[in-house]
Amino acid sequence: MKKLLATAVLLGLSAPQIATAAEEVNVYSYRQPFLVEPMFNEFTKETGIKVNVKFAKEGIAEKLQQEGEYSPADVVLTTDISRLVELSNKKLVQPVDSKVIDANIPAQFRDNEDEWFALTLRSRNVYSSKDRVGKLPAAFDYSDLAKPEWKGKLCTRSGKHPYNVSLVSAMIAHNGEAETKTWLEGVKANLARKPQGNDRGQVQAVKEGLCDIAIGNSYYLGKMVNDPNQKAWAEAVEINFPGQQGNGTHVNVSGMAMAKYAPNKDNALKLMEFLTTTTAQQMYAEVNYEYPVKEGVKRSELVASWGEFKADDVSLDQVAQYHQAAIKLLDEVKFDL
Repeated sequence: MKKLLATAVLLGLSAPQIATAAEEVNVYSYRQPFLVEPMFNEFTKETGIKVNVKFAKEGIAEKLQQEGEYSPADVVLTTDISRLVELSNKKLVQPVDSKVIDANIPAQFRDNEDEWFALTLRSRNVYSSKDRVGKLPAAFDYSDLAKPEWKGKLCTRSGKHPYNVSLVSAMIAHNGEAETKTWLEGVKANLARKPQGNDRGQVQAVKEGLCDIAIGNSYYLGKMVNDPNQKAWAEAVEINFPGQQGNGTHVNVSGMAMAKYAPNKDNALKLMEFLTTTTAQQMYAEVNYEYPVKEGVKRSELVASWGEFKADDVSLDQVAQYHQAAIKLLDEVKFDL
C-alpha cells in the first residue's frame, strides 16, 4: 500500500482517488476531459462504478513503466494509433477477451492480439478559405500540398504532433520514404509560417488571412461551430476530404487498452465494453463530432452535413510501423524550423 500511495503522489492523485474498492476504475487518458467525461458520467450512472481519471498530454507509457506492477491504472485512453501501438510494443497492456467488444468493434479497428481497440475515427482534412479559394477540386490529394501554387499559403501545427506524424506515416506506407521526403520538402516550402498552435489555430489563421489552406482533424470543425468565440473561424472555411480519387482520406483513431497490471480488471472490462456500446458511441458522435466505429451508429447531423468520403484503407498497424521513419524524415527536412 505504501508503494501504491507513493505512486499516487507521483501522478498527482490523492489517496481517495486510488481505486481500492470494487465500485471504482482508474483511467489514464490522453483525451481531454470535455471529450470523455460525458461518457464516464453516463457509465457511472448506469453501473454505479466511479471513474477516477488522470489526464496527461504525454508520457503515459513512461509512467506505466515506472510504476510497474504497482500501477493503479486500469484502462488507458489514447488519441491516436501510434500511442496504442507503443503501449502494446512496450508490453504495458494485456489482451482483452470480450464478446461484447468483438461484436461492436470491426476487426480492422482492433489489434490482432486484442490488446487495443479503436473507439472513434477522425479524418485528417484540408481546410480552405471560402472567400479566397472556395471548395477544393474533387481530385485534390495530399500530394497537392507540395505544389508550387500553394507557396506561402499553407498552415499546420507541428510536424511532430502525432496527428501529422500519422499522416506522414501513411504517406510512407503508400509512396516509400524517398518520395515522402521530397513531398515533405515541398510542403515545408509552401508554409505561410512556422508550424505552431493546434488544429483550431490553423483554421483561425485561414480566417485571419495568414494562409489560404490548412491541415486539421475533422472533429475540431464541429467544436468551433458550437463555440461562440470560434464560430466565425469555422464559417470562414470549407472542409475538404483529400484523396477521393486516389488512396482516400487519411483517418486516425482514438482508442483504449487495458493496463497490464489493472487492479480493477472486472470494472475495467465493464468500462471498455460500455465505451463500445451504442449509447457511448452515439455520445462520441454527438458530443465530440467524431465518426463512431460501431456499425449502425449515426453520425451527428453536423458531421453528416459534411458529406460522405472514402477513407484510406491502409492498415492502422502498418501506419504505426512507419512512425519512427516519419519522425526521421521530419527531422531531416527540419520541418518545424
